[in-house]
Amino acid sequence: MKKHQCVLFDLDGVIVDTAKYHYQSWKKIANTFDYNLTHKDNEQLKGVSRTDSLKAILKMANINEESIDFEFLLIEKNQSYLTLVQSVTPLDVLPGIMTGLDFFKEKEVKIGLGSASKNAQIILEKLKITSYFEVVIDGNQVLKGKPDPEVFLKGSFALNIAPEYCLVFEDSAVGIKAAKAASMTAVALGEPSDFSGADFCYPDFSYIDKNILNKMV
Repeated sequence: MKKHQCVLFDLDGVIVDTAKYHYQSWKKIANTFDYNLTHKDNEQLKGVSRTDSLKAILKMANINEESIDFEFLLIEKNQSYLTLVQSVTPLDVLPGIMTGLDFFKEKEVKIGLGSASKNAQIILEKLKITSYFEVVIDGNQVLKGKPDPEVFLKGSFALNIAPEYCLVFEDSAVGIKAAKAASMTAVALGEPSDFSGADFCYPDFSYIDKNILNKMV
């Protein structure tokens, strides 16, 4: 039996860098109630759902949730983000990802996406990599955001693979916690000091060559 029979990718920061667009959109929202959202603030929003991100920003700004039109701000943020991501093309796929996707496909390892984004399908289509993914689980299909393991457990269930045979690639601390809570092997992309509990850690996917991938599957 293969060590890992499926791989689940996060989207933002792993496959494509759309984090800058999220930041710009959230900063615009924060400005509406005179709060200057910093890059440091934005780190706390990595891998977090849209609803929980807005709640976090309101807490940073000491704004009472009842004093603003919460749903309106969520819609405004998403519209701003969707406008910005219109410029995304296949050239925006992060280094190493295409090599990884081709490797897993060749090895007949099932590939899925587990993302907090509610726009995951749109982004995959713009990157022209939809065909690689047998299942896409995003923010539209889960009730609980990361660090809850729901998104990854739904992915493994849809692929009909037991969680212990799933490999997860994540760039956020909450994503790694979600993967471990799901009893999956967690590969962190970033600085080791930013994660707790990851099974492996690499600066980004370009550091993961075919030899490393071969040992994983």
